Amino acid sequence: MNSIMDLLSGFETVLSPQNLLYAAIGVTIGTLVGVLPGIGPALTIALLLPVALRLDDPTGTLIMFAGIYAGAMYGGSTTSILLNTPGESASVATSIEGYQMARRGRARSALATAAIGSFVAGTISTVLLAFVAAPMASLAVTFRASDYFALAVLAMVTVTAMVGASLVRGLMSLTFGLFLGLIGIDSLTGQARFTFGVPELLDGVDIVTIIVGLFAIGETLYLASRLKTLPDTVAPLEPAGKGFAWLSREDWSRSWRPWLRGTALGFPFGALPSGGAEIPTFMSYTLEKRRSKRPSEWGHGAIEGVAGPEAANNASFSGVLVPLLTLGIPTSATAAVMLAAFGYFDLSPGPQLFEKSPTLVWGLIASLFIGNVMLLALNLPMIRIWVKVLQIPRPLLYTGILVFATLGVYAVSGSVVDVLIAFAIGVVAVFMRHFEFPIAPVILGVILGPMMEIQFRRTLLLSDNDLTVFVRRPLTLVLLLLAVAALGLPHLPRLVARVRGRGDARRLAFGDED
Repeated sequence: MNSIMDLLSGFETVLSPQNLLYAAIGVTIGTLVGVLPGIGPALTIALLLPVALRLDDPTGTLIMFAGIYAGAMYGGSTTSILLNTPGESASVATSIEGYQMARRGRARSALATAAIGSFVAGTISTVLLAFVAAPMASLAVTFRASDYFALAVLAMVTVTAMVGASLVRGLMSLTFGLFLGLIGIDSLTGQARFTFGVPELLDGVDIVTIIVGLFAIGETLYLASRLKTLPDTVAPLEPAGKGFAWLSREDWSRSWRPWLRGTALGFPFGALPSGGAEIPTFMSYTLEKRRSKRPSEWGHGAIEGVAGPEAANNASFSGVLVPLLTLGIPTSATAAVMLAAFGYFDLSPGPQLFEKSPTLVWGLIASLFIGNVMLLALNLPMIRIWVKVLQIPRPLLYTGILVFATLGVYAVSGSVVDVLIAFAIGVVAVFMRHFEFPIAPVILGVILGPMMEIQFRRTLLLSDNDLTVFVRRPLTLVLLLLAVAALGLPHLPRLVARVRGRGDARRLAFGDED
């Protein structure tokens, strides 16, 4: 009952004209960016972070960022289906069957089941978020410093182990992120760390500079370097046929169960520190393929292969907000960027956020309902406009992003040094992408590294420098054991394959969650 009342007060917040405008701007920009090949929500939020921080309205800004995140999840299906180029890695599963449907002249049906499935999954998962978030926050109040340290270790290790093709590369990326997070004056001893005699580094590297460098600059330069290899043939839209919302009665019958099953998979997996939405989307695809009564259609445009993964993709977004809002732990790169936005407004996501800023929290949750309605209205009637967006010349698009990113960094800091640091990090990010070093562990190391250090020192201070405190408290010990187990989880398929005598199997790994 308390959650219902809090949610109603959240609707009162978000239904103000100003916050509705923020939500509309967020979902529109998110959809626009999601449609563009290779550009995901992390890049967009990173690009807009310097501008949004000037608005001096944390509630409206975070509502806009949530709209961008959800909109990019929606829009990613358009480029996956029409161009066979996912806007972000969580849309890869959708492209397998969606592009084949488009080639068979069923692009509208594929886009419709993706949009409606996203709406259904987003709505159901937001209801779950509203009822799960408050109890999780109450539980988090009992966490001690050692528990938060172990939780940060679990989040970083799990994402590092599960993202990318190599554990060593993932750990090297995490180390680079931890290094960036340590630059500046040590808050305990007052000693300068890794400043190399540069006065501008005494306050550390600004998180906006790092985020813009990693995503906006690095990702754009990487995409520009692959300009000739990106496909540019867009599958045509067939004339609108009969049926409600471009779906026939048979399409509705084949889609509604995958929507619900995808939602059931996406929400809990999104809340786990396992690398974002890739796991539930591929699990949904595999589940629907095994349950299908039409096995011959798979690989040639089975509608269930679009409906299930898209529902799982969007349900995972609400799941990501559970640990972010209640524990202050991001489970994906985009969530880490949003966490940086909280920090700029002097807000600390965690159990105290629900007590100190209930208007903001419940307004943000309620905005997800409003955003889902707006996104459904944007994705179905305006599909021809989004198809036109795919025809924007890539060189013009990437040049504009680089100019906007440069101006954004300079606007926040007013320092040319920060601009140079952003481009230096961007160049490093290009080489990381080229040699398949994952980006997500870097940003998690930057965000969670300082927090982990503080909680580690606080634990030792309270325990009189007794390291056994990390194994004497049951919750801390369990979290640390889970972190150790996470290092071996990607190799589980190989172990099972060898036990069964089926030869070598691939390492379990997923792409960066943008």
